Amino acid sequence: MSGRITKNPLADGASWPPAPSAVAKFHHRMPAYAPTLLLDAPGLADRFGVGRVVIKAETRRMGLPSFKILGASWATYRAIVSHLGQEPAPWTNINELAANLAHLRPFKLITATDGNHGRAVSFMARLLGFECSIFVPAGMVGGRIRAMEREGASVTVVEGDYDDAVARAAREGEAADNCLVVSDTSWPGYETIPSHVVEGYSTIFDEVDAALDASGLERPDLVVVPMGVGAFMAAAVTHYRSGEHRPLIVGVEPVDANCVQESALAGEITHVPGPHRSIMVGLNCGRPSLTAWPRLASGIDWLVAVEDDAARDAMRDLADAAVAAGETGAASLAGFSALLADESARSELPDLSKSTVLIIVTEGATDPENYEAIVGRTPESVGRVLTAIS
Repeated sequence: MSGRITKNPLADGASWPPAPSAVAKFHHRMPAYAPTLLLDAPGLADRFGVGRVVIKAETRRMGLPSFKILGASWATYRAIVSHLGQEPAPWTNINELAANLAHLRPFKLITATDGNHGRAVSFMARLLGFECSIFVPAGMVGGRIRAMEREGASVTVVEGDYDDAVARAAREGEAADNCLVVSDTSWPGYETIPSHVVEGYSTIFDEVDAALDASGLERPDLVVVPMGVGAFMAAAVTHYRSGEHRPLIVGVEPVDANCVQESALAGEITHVPGPHRSIMVGLNCGRPSLTAWPRLASGIDWLVAVEDDAARDAMRDLADAAVAAGETGAASLAGFSALLADESARSELPDLSKSTVLIIVTEGATDPENYEAIVGRTPESVGRVLTAIS
């Protein structure tokens, strides 16, 4: 199957309320918090014939190789507050918070993952002194499993795809006491925690705005975001459809897991059956999140499904721009390249020759061996900062 580009027939330009300011304040108290880099990529701008390409590099966030800790940490905290029925005692750092929650132990966090979300949840569990159980789909790369186990998580491989792992995690949560399921996707009756995951991702877009404003640069005219179940995209729509500045929003997913694209074309949430075998493993999802869907349907302008080869090419292009991005992380650039290469889509886009394009890279080289096989260089040799925007 070749790549597929479609205009979202459901886009209506509706406004959405912004994320609460408490989210960023919470993240500032997390260990090793610092804004991730926003990089200027003039070589890519020249290649695509646009005014400026800026890359938000979520390749290292609080010591983890992806952005997921932002959603997992905030959602975990809000779930604990709900469990307690009140805010915990005042705290200024994660060690104080853990001490204030010690009376809950033994306590467990449970989730399903195709990689980065599970690692983020297990990281949060370790910080709080909780146990953690992670359910993953069959075929997950061993390195991703070992990374979660190093955080202290118990990892169970579920025969089936990501959606099967989600169902198993939900059952485990229902059967156990003293635990919380912290999922980034939702289903009927389980919507509050995933909505907090979406809120947690808002910090990324606040950081982008702050960096551009501090440099005197224009806000983006076009924003490209990778999609799995759609939680991160829902955060992008929330941010860019809550004020007067409204860039075009482009969503990217694999061709055999293009559940958001198929749902938009069908006019309702649609399941794309597996197996989902893309190397963009963080996007191998068969059904959009129930919580995220209304914002996806309303706010995305263009839907792009790409082949694995496009992701490989994008990994190499990002390496040339000094960004060591994993397969999932490179999806945004792959989608932007595919969008501009499509004559029909390009004819409907505005003139981008003086526009700023924001590419969100959502992960670093989470599988270093495969990264080197694709790029021909180690992640460490790529990690040179050329031009940071601050």
